[in-house]
Formats: sequence, C-alpha cells, structure tokens
Amino acid sequence: MNRIKYFLILIFIQGCAQKPYYGDLTFLGKLPSKLSEISGIVSLDGTTIWAIEDNGNKDDIYKVNLEGKIIKKFDVKDAENKDWEDLAKDNLGNLYIGDFGNNANDRKNLCIYKLPSPENETGNKIEAKKIKFHYPEQDEFPPKKSELVYDCEAFFYRDGFLYLITKNRTKPYNGKALIYKIPAAKGTYTAELVGEFTACIDSQFCSITAADISPNGKKIVLLGSGFIWLFTDFASDDFTKGVLTTIDVKHRTQQESICFLDNNLLVIADEQSKTKGRNLYSYKID
Repeated sequence: MNRIKYFLILIFIQGCAQKPYYGDLTFLGKLPSKLSEISGIVSLDGTTIWAIEDNGNKDDIYKVNLEGKIIKKFDVKDAENKDWEDLAKDNLGNLYIGDFGNNANDRKNLCIYKLPSPENETGNKIEAKKIKFHYPEQDEFPPKKSELVYDCEAFFYRDGFLYLITKNRTKPYNGKALIYKIPAAKGTYTAELVGEFTACIDSQFCSITAADISPNGKKIVLLGSGFIWLFTDFASDDFTKGVLTTIDVKHRTQQESICFLDNNLLVIADEQSKTKGRNLYSYKID
C-alpha cells in the first residue's frame, strides 16, 4: 500500500511540474493583480511597456517591465476611464488613450486622450488633451442587432492620424470590422470611414481586440483571441488592401493588447479569466 501511495504522489508531483502550454507564444511574466483587466499596451523604448485597464478601473497609466512588474505610474488628469481599450503612440512619444469602448453601441461621448511622453514627465500626474469624435454612419443608439459594429478596442497612429478598427458585436455575428481615421490633435471630429475587414466569422476568436504599427511603419497587426492578422505592403489608408498573413498563435485566452518592441518582435497581454491569463508574452514575426 505504501508503494502505491508513493507512486501516486510521484505522478502528482510530475503533473504539477509540467510547464503551462502557451502555444507559439513565449511567456515573459505574470502581471500584478491590479492589472488583471489590462486592455492596452504600447512601448516607447523597446524594453518596457505602458499599460492601461478598461472600464471601471483607475484613470492611470502604468510603466511595466517585460517581467510584468510595475515600475512607474501616472494619474491622468482631467480624464475619466469610461472604457479605456487601447494605447497608441506617435513619432514624438506622445501617448493616446482610446476611451472608445462601446459594448452596447450606445455611447455618444467617444473620445481619445492625448498625453505628452510619460518618459519625460515628473511627479505622479500627467496632463491630457481630449480628442472627441463620432461615427457618421451611426444614427441609432444603439442600432439594431445586425448593425452592432461601433464598439472599438483597437487603434494606432500613422502620419498625423489615428486609425480605429471597430469590434463586431452583430447578431447574427458577421465578423465585419470598420476602419476609421481621425486627426491626432485636440478637437471634435467626424470619423472618416476608410475601409472594412472581416477576419473570420467565429465570434469567439475573430473580433478585433487590439492593434499596432511597427516602428518603421511597414507592418500593421490586429489581434484576436489567439490570432494575429499581419498586414504588409499597404499603400493607402485602407491597409487591408495590402498583403495579409493570418497567424494562429495556438493559445486561446482573452488576449486584449498587442504592441511592437521592434520591427519584428511583439508583446501580447491577456486579461485574467478564471485561472488563465494576466500574462505578458512575446511573439517573433518571421
């Protein structure tokens, strides 16, 4: 009997010692519990990231190292986290917080906060300028279920404009994302529709949750729960007219954030969901 117990204990220990499976992603580190609902990341120096959380959380931005440890924090002045969903940066290091989460498609106060480079700021507070906008194609709040295409969790900066990729919530689900652009400057704007993209038609994996553009401006990535859509060789505002490569990272979690560290190396973050997530990962584009 003692031998059987010993054998069972060995099997249990070996099972516990097995490394978690992350598919083609490389595990970097565990995020602290205060970032369990991480919703946007961006890198200004290629060695650390800045992060935000989504609705119901603090009006703060966090500097995080690649092991997941918070090393700096700013309170964003005159800004309210209605539903912060992504971060972007421009060539001068300014940050943009996308307060455009719109699950019910009923918001009329969509905006983006523009911040000076936090790398140059002191103290614990940072100023924000407000960029207000609306989608001209939306005339009902909310629209009917077949037209629930005005949620948004993804954007990036390019050549003086911010490009927004909407998140599909249609019923029945059709997977279509709309691509809009607005000027990256304080003001009130009508977003300009420049294209649309359908990743696939599985509502569990195909809705766009984040985006970024490479430092050299030649690659754009969109993120889903376990998929990356990589665009190259684009020449117009509608980058989906370029070459598309669909990448299955073979890891299914609530992946909400993506950014480039350099022109080929990506960082991905997922939210806490039961016992999974709240991690940082890297992925190398071939």
